Amino acid sequence: MRYMELLAQKKPTLIMSLPENNPEFAKIAFDNGADVVKVHVNLHHHASQHQFATFEQECDKLVRILSNAKGPCGIVAGQDVEQVRKIYLDIVDLGFEFISLYAHHTPLELLRCDKIKKMIAFDNTYDLGDLRYLAQIGADVFEASVMAPDTYGQPLSSRELVTYKRICKNTGLPVVIPTQRKIRPDEMEQLMDCGISGIMIGAMVTGLLGESIGAAVAAFRKAIDRL
Repeated sequence: MRYMELLAQKKPTLIMSLPENNPEFAKIAFDNGADVVKVHVNLHHHASQHQFATFEQECDKLVRILSNAKGPCGIVAGQDVEQVRKIYLDIVDLGFEFISLYAHHTPLELLRCDKIKKMIAFDNTYDLGDLRYLAQIGADVFEASVMAPDTYGQPLSSRELVTYKRICKNTGLPVVIPTQRKIRPDEMEQLMDCGISGIMIGAMVTGLLGESIGAAVAAFRKAIDRL
C-alpha cells in the first residue's frame, strides 16, 4: 500500500524513524509491524544525537533499506534549502515515496515536483495559524514537530493533546505526530481521537538498539491494532 493510502485509513499509520540508516534496523521495524520507515541524510539528529552523513555517503545503505522494504520509505533530505535542491531528484530516482522536511528547509521547486510526496513540518517557532496554507502551496502531509527541543522526552500532557487537536482541525492535510514527547502505546486512542493520520516513533521511545526498536514497534503495533 502506498504512503498516502496508508494515511487515509481509519487507524493511524505506524512510522519508524530510524536512529541511524542501518538496514538491519529497517528490517526489524518492518518485521515487528511498522507500516513505513523513515531515514535521514545531511543532518545532526537532535533526539538520537546521531550525525547522518551525506546522501552520497549513505547511498549504499539506503539502497539496501529500499530493496528489502516491506512498505513505503521516506527520507529527511537535510537541513538546508540548497543542499536539498541538489539531491531531491536523486532521491526520487532511488525510489523513496516521500521527502520529510521543515518548511524552512524546503526549496520551492520541490513543492512543484509531482514524482514524490512532501511531508512538511513546522517547529515550535511557527505560527500555527499558517497551517491552513500548507495544502495551498503543495504540501501533501503535515508533520507536527512542534514541541520545543528542551521538552523532548517529557511525558505527554493534556496541553499537547489540545495542540494536536487544533492542528488536525486546521490543516486540511493528513497529520503525522512524531514522538518528540515520550508518547506511550496506551495513549494512541486519545491521539487518534484528535484526528491524527500517523504516529512516527523515534529515538525518544524506541531507544537506539535493534532489540529496543523491535520491542517499541511491536508495542505500538499492538496498541494500534486494538483501536
